[in-house]
Amino acid sequence: MAEKKKAGLGGRGLNAIFGSDVEKVLDDIQNNALDAPGRREVEIPIAEIRKNPYQPRKEFDEKSLRELADSIKLHGIFTPLLVRQSVQGYELIAGERRLRAAKIAGLQRVPAIAVDFTDEDMMEISLLENIQRENLNPIEEAAAYEALIRRLGYTQEKLAERVGKSREYCANMLRLLKLPQPVQEMVTNRKLTMGHVRPLLALEDEDDIFDAAEKIHKEKMSVREVERYVKELTGDKKKQKPASKLSDKDPLIRDLEARMSRKLGTQVIVNGKNINIRYSDTADLNRILDLIGMIEE
Repeated sequence: MAEKKKAGLGGRGLNAIFGSDVEKVLDDIQNNALDAPGRREVEIPIAEIRKNPYQPRKEFDEKSLRELADSIKLHGIFTPLLVRQSVQGYELIAGERRLRAAKIAGLQRVPAIAVDFTDEDMMEISLLENIQRENLNPIEEAAAYEALIRRLGYTQEKLAERVGKSREYCANMLRLLKLPQPVQEMVTNRKLTMGHVRPLLALEDEDDIFDAAEKIHKEKMSVREVERYVKELTGDKKKQKPASKLSDKDPLIRDLEARMSRKLGTQVIVNGKNINIRYSDTADLNRILDLIGMIEE
């Protein structure tokens, strides 16, 4: 009986066959329908698997994970994880939801497919697979696009081709990363949508953007109401303070602002030799003072 011929990578590398359907390629590898460099089936201890450093997805729904864990307890893992062997143990390429659920289910070992992928392959796989599966929130998606451009040298045209989106769509997503970190977190936490925050990019002052975002969330504005509101703000010619353009600030200062904002859970602006910490009311001020150890027991 003739052996079934498999479609292999043939030394061409992942870029030559991925096109815009990374998800199908990964499924084919895991289901033994496609050869990959060094492909071998293994069962490995969970403790030996390290997370994928290029995983763009940060948010995982706990309820969904527990439901998957219950299924794994009853039926096991149908689709093996995709990993590559490293100097110490294995690095996860695809299947983080299954891995997290397996830990919740109390499994000690999991089935996996080990392949010999490069760092570049791993990054491209992780970013494109998550984008195609639509598992990312808008900020995660924007960060994934930025990583493909910065680390793999994608142009916006190539990015649009690989993710199956228009160039205009990709450009608009990338612009979300210009928003202040606290506003990005409002999108991540689903307090605001991409439609709500995109008009805010017309505002050049970070304080104005943050104030507008809080007002939009508090008043539950529609996208159309936001657009009208921003037009009113940009039409005001009587602003008293000069605008601190987002693009003018030192990247190191912006990184510091982002880390301080995450730590304190509010907007932090560093201008010159001043650090401005935003708070909404007395309770919020006390919360911040407690975080920095300024409230005596």
